[in-house]
Amino acid sequence: MFNPVKIIQIGVCHEHANGKIQSLKLLRDYFDIVGWVDERTFSKTPRLGNGSNMERYEGIPKLTLDEALDYPGLEAVAVEVPNNDLVPVATRCMERSLAMHMDKPAGEELPPYKALLDGCKARNLPFQMGYMYRGNPAFQFIQHLVRENALGEIFAIDMDMNHGYGGEDYQEYLAKFKGGIMFNLGCHLIDFIVSVMGRPERVESFLMSTSDVAPATKNNTAAVLGYPHATAFIRACSRHASGGVNERRLKIEGTNGWVEISPVERFDGKPLELNIYLKKACCGYPAGGNVIKFPPQFDRYTEQLIELAKMIRGEAKSPYTFEHDCLVHEVTLAAAGYTKWSQEPCTQ
Repeated sequence: MFNPVKIIQIGVCHEHANGKIQSLKLLRDYFDIVGWVDERTFSKTPRLGNGSNMERYEGIPKLTLDEALDYPGLEAVAVEVPNNDLVPVATRCMERSLAMHMDKPAGEELPPYKALLDGCKARNLPFQMGYMYRGNPAFQFIQHLVRENALGEIFAIDMDMNHGYGGEDYQEYLAKFKGGIMFNLGCHLIDFIVSVMGRPERVESFLMSTSDVAPATKNNTAAVLGYPHATAFIRACSRHASGGVNERRLKIEGTNGWVEISPVERFDGKPLELNIYLKKACCGYPAGGNVIKFPPQFDRYTEQLIELAKMIRGEAKSPYTFEHDCLVHEVTLAAAGYTKWSQEPCTQ
């Protein structure tokens, strides 16, 4: 019998906040949601909207941040405040020795995030970043293929994170960040690329604006990660004509084959389908083309949050190290134009 983890969600204004509270409510066997915090009482940083779907929080006690941090027996927090509040709030939680799920991106500077990771590591705290493809079964399968060398030597990765939702409010929101949509969304893709390829030798950033917005609105972006024998190309644009979410794609090519998936996630009850081609049979799959189907997903966060609960209870270890999380954000800041890429590794 699993002992549910006492958890509080801090924040309602992050783009993923509504999805996160919904997933937590579905996981009553794993989490006891003892409260939520409305950051609109203290947050002054840019946010998209002013909180929505507040009915999802009905029946859960509303707390101040101080009340949450002092809650008796509290074990974990889900930090879902606006982007630039994430690290400061998470740091206060770390100082209280709370396990945490923290959403992305990890701020516009690296040192405060490194200090947060250092603190969590020193305290041996379960820590989980909210990169949204970590619980995706197709992405996990592709990671397995790459690590088993099923595709041979990887020489190309092509991913996009385009969309067309949010209207003009979203364009105005992007203008508040130097790195635009690459900063806001590209990190999800970078997390995956770094997990299979490691530290790049080069990171090149391309921050552009579509003709219908102010030049400060970097809503049409790309980045190239260079490796000794491979390139990884990332796109992120917020002006996709048909919405873009269902056209998001991932393709990885190697000397023994390739894999491709589009859409990369779906929650309509239909299975995810991944196309794979192998020159030579490997990992139980024959040579030639194959289609691999994955069971329908119910939501984006369930599997990741179950993993967090098991980490807290000592039943699982995080598949991602603190060093990995630091490297992902280091690459993200370079891909989003905040920093120049350095060959010096991020140390913990």
